Amino acid sequence: MKIAIVGATGMVGSEILEVLKSYNLPVDEYLFVASEKSIGKEIFYKDIAYKLIGLADAVAARPDIAIFSAGGETSLAWAPKFAEVGTTVIDNSSAFRMMEGHKLIVPEINAELITSEDKIIANPNCSTIQLVMVLAPLHKKYGVKRVIVSTYQSISGSGIKAVRQLENEKNGIAGEMAYPYPINENCLPHCDSFLENGYTKEEMKLTNETKKILDPSISVTATAVRVPVSGGHSEAVNIEFDSEFDLADIRKMLSATEGITLKDDPTTNTYPMPIYAKGKNDVFVGRIRKDESQKNTLNLWIVADNLRKGAATNAVQIAKYIIDKKIY
Repeated sequence: MKIAIVGATGMVGSEILEVLKSYNLPVDEYLFVASEKSIGKEIFYKDIAYKLIGLADAVAARPDIAIFSAGGETSLAWAPKFAEVGTTVIDNSSAFRMMEGHKLIVPEINAELITSEDKIIANPNCSTIQLVMVLAPLHKKYGVKRVIVSTYQSISGSGIKAVRQLENEKNGIAGEMAYPYPINENCLPHCDSFLENGYTKEEMKLTNETKKILDPSISVTATAVRVPVSGGHSEAVNIEFDSEFDLADIRKMLSATEGITLKDDPTTNTYPMPIYAKGKNDVFVGRIRKDESQKNTLNLWIVADNLRKGAATNAVQIAKYIIDKKIY
């Protein structure tokens, strides 16, 4: 079993290496792939030094699986080249998510859709993954009709440049700006670029990807906000169902769902927070309550580490499924 990590030195790539350690996959050989300027440098994994290699050499090595986390342009240019030599690509970018013929996978929800013919598999957007993890079991029982989601997304979702901007601003240092405005002590209702309809790409990802993963009949509308939190995305979610529901049943169902941790006890101030989710693979849900302004409607709060389940963990879980089922 040979696995390539494309973008191994980036924020998500580094997290993928940490997650791989905990999943202990039966891998015989790792290929750590980086940009041209990093080729030949060393990277340490499990106390072993590996030389970083380029994309062309990685393709020539014909890995069984390649996990991509190097941006959409790199994925569009190189994922097909890996696929042509028989490699199964798991791509973290948005390049293939809504492309016809490419599956959008959250293993707990739809891993069974993967076949040996799927050579480029898309990892959903980080904010979408934590949303659908909670929606999926509820939709099966009660039928989700409409979702209104407001996100509170960490700066790590914008990459290392944004992390540095926040650090610089906290320390009063002038530096390169990832955002058009300061992020320290501020909130920006602006995640990704704006589209002609007035929504951002991030907001439309939540809409379109949720429909593709769960059900195209679900109505989804979103407002995505960047907040000065270093890691972990939070979401306030309003869900309208086709039928009436029972709160105790909702809590029991979510508590029993693989990959979800219930933290929901207002009497002890128990609710999900980014500071608690950091470095963990689960999606956390709490503040579960009925919407008293409208029937068959629920409010809840969802938090997850966007670099873990929102990216690295989900990708490694897909790889694990492929290896376990021998469909590479």
